[in-house]
Amino acid sequence: MPERAKVAVLISGSGTNMAALLYASRFEDCPYEIVLVASNRPDAGGLVLAAAEGVPTYALSHKGLTRDEHDAAMDSAIRESGAEWVALAGYMRILTEGFVRSWEGRMVNIHPSLLPKYTGLHTHQRAIEAGDSHGGVSVHLVIPELDEGPILGQIPVAIVPGDTPETLGSRVLIAEHQLYSRCLAALVVRESSPEWLLEQIRERAMALPEADETHSHGMPCFGVIKGKKFAYFTSNHHADGRTALLVKISGPDEQAMLIEQDEERYFRPAYFGDGWIGIRLDLGGNDWDAIGEWLARSWRSIAPRKLTSLIDAADQF
Repeated sequence: MPERAKVAVLISGSGTNMAALLYASRFEDCPYEIVLVASNRPDAGGLVLAAAEGVPTYALSHKGLTRDEHDAAMDSAIRESGAEWVALAGYMRILTEGFVRSWEGRMVNIHPSLLPKYTGLHTHQRAIEAGDSHGGVSVHLVIPELDEGPILGQIPVAIVPGDTPETLGSRVLIAEHQLYSRCLAALVVRESSPEWLLEQIRERAMALPEADETHSHGMPCFGVIKGKKFAYFTSNHHADGRTALLVKISGPDEQAMLIEQDEERYFRPAYFGDGWIGIRLDLGGNDWDAIGEWLARSWRSIAPRKLTSLIDAADQF
């Protein structure tokens, strides 16, 4: 089994969702492990459980500290633990934008409503008062805007006659414990999933003017409509074990420079010659802005002059 993704969990209370994540991680096929449980409350009950289960803990009260100071200390503890991902599990602190940005795409939260409904607090009461048929739970990526990040998964939970916020909340909590570990497990492996990686490439390639997608040599490829190809997506092509993007470059000198710069990520694609470079996507840590720039540059190298002239003219305004 590949090395497991390292996750830090932040809590403020009893840590039942932390416990659900922890016990799910004990299955042999779970792709993540909990390497730290941290809290802004030194008396949080979840810290005791984590320590008893052999998980390192860290606690620092937020009292007397600015948000920036406290977040900086928590960030330092998380990074020292070796964590690559952060899971918020009842962490009752609004995080600073800087902290959130530093973990963008790698921090998740669980929220007791069917987002986008009922961000914030008192979600069960609000769902009951609104006459909703269901409450529920959502797992989402964390962005600076509270409870508004991309949703990774949801479970609806029926509201029954006579429900109170407490009775509904007790059933939603069961759903939380089922959902969180599944969403986290899917998230930490998706960067090596060919299907997800292809979708990231497709989104960026098809945003370019007059781009289309076809198949060639057994690979998805992108070109200008009725024109040349500017990108190929390869996944274990010719059993090479790689998932990669192939784009056009200036020639052998640039190809050699890139491979020398990072021989693990860049490679000379077989059968494509010196005018192309392979960029491995399955190593993780992809800079998607840079990938978008590679695609745009490769598109420009083959696009008809009428298209590039229009783009150049638009850029001047």
